[in-house]
Amino acid sequence: MTLQKPRVAIVHDWLVTYAGAERVLEQMIQCYPEADLFSLVDFLPDNKRGFIANKPVHTSFIQKLPKARTKYRSYLPLMALAIEQFDLSSYDLILSSSHAVAKGVLTGPDQLHISYVHSPIRYAWDLQHQYLKESRLDHGIKGWIARIILHYVRLWDTRTANGVDSFIANSTFVARRIFKVYRRQAQIIAPPVDISSFTLQQEKQNYYVTASRMVPYKKVDLIVAAFTAMPDKKLIVIGDGPDYEKVRAAAGPNVQLLGFAESQVLLEHLQNAKAFVFAAEEDFGIAPLEAQACGTPVIAFGKGGARETIVPLLEGNAQHNGPEMQKATGVFFYEQTQSAIRAAVEYFEKNIALIKPINCRENALRFGSERFCEEFKEVTEKEWISFNDKN
Repeated sequence: MTLQKPRVAIVHDWLVTYAGAERVLEQMIQCYPEADLFSLVDFLPDNKRGFIANKPVHTSFIQKLPKARTKYRSYLPLMALAIEQFDLSSYDLILSSSHAVAKGVLTGPDQLHISYVHSPIRYAWDLQHQYLKESRLDHGIKGWIARIILHYVRLWDTRTANGVDSFIANSTFVARRIFKVYRRQAQIIAPPVDISSFTLQQEKQNYYVTASRMVPYKKVDLIVAAFTAMPDKKLIVIGDGPDYEKVRAAAGPNVQLLGFAESQVLLEHLQNAKAFVFAAEEDFGIAPLEAQACGTPVIAFGKGGARETIVPLLEGNAQHNGPEMQKATGVFFYEQTQSAIRAAVEYFEKNIALIKPINCRENALRFGSERFCEEFKEVTEKEWISFNDKN
């Protein structure tokens, strides 16, 4: 029996920038170019719509609320209601790209819903206390209101997991988080990394680099403080964001802040750096792979997605220089502290000859964009066939 081609809808949380989740969305659209696109809000400028193939976007009522363009996150209490208002009844296959509420769309028994989950809502689950503290909502009446809202977000998030027929996680780490909060198994497809835009360079210069949006969990201020305490080592910091002034205040004369940088500037600094420094606990983490694609080793916090994308030089075994050590692409530290970062940098410098640029590049090649689309199509088509066999 030949299956009828499904009518496809793709649901994304919000469209305001081009970051990791949007790279996944871009590939989903390339896999299903005929799909219709839904998002809570769409504030992409006209010159930044290429990654969604300039598709029209069906938005929610949040799009028209006051200050939604800049304060859309403040409407979190309304997002669950908003996502449920999308009428997807005319679609056969619903693909959601979710790190917040997209997976909560309403679907019927004759519709297949596959959700690619970047993470269950971080600030409502295991990172709630960190989020409240960093947002200065860990005390007072506003803090209690935030806790109540997040409590109901968790209840809604758990309930709507039942409306997903199949979960896909972006890493083993996120798959464990999905099982923890939803008690559901997830297949794993790593996000796409544009390896072709980050080319190998063997020769390195005498500086370290870090690049990310400056928000609290990225711990850029921690990296800067650690290098300020190592005045003989140069650090270049690329990126901007709410924590920029905090980061600048921690910077010594050996730390250079570039702020926002165009892609060519980022590429050149990644290619030339001695190593890329990464202190966040990420669900996956694309930036360390972009650095490795340039042949640049990574010094990273050894938790979360970094454990799946970096081959660490293990301290106890470095002296043996065996086959596994010859494939190392970086060094881990296991505490988000200045002293741990400094120790990792010192260890890296003692063993820098064991981490080859070509090995970094080859490791990154495992995560290319073409691979993502192949794996995503294979999984969704298999699920579509299985769904129809059961119905």
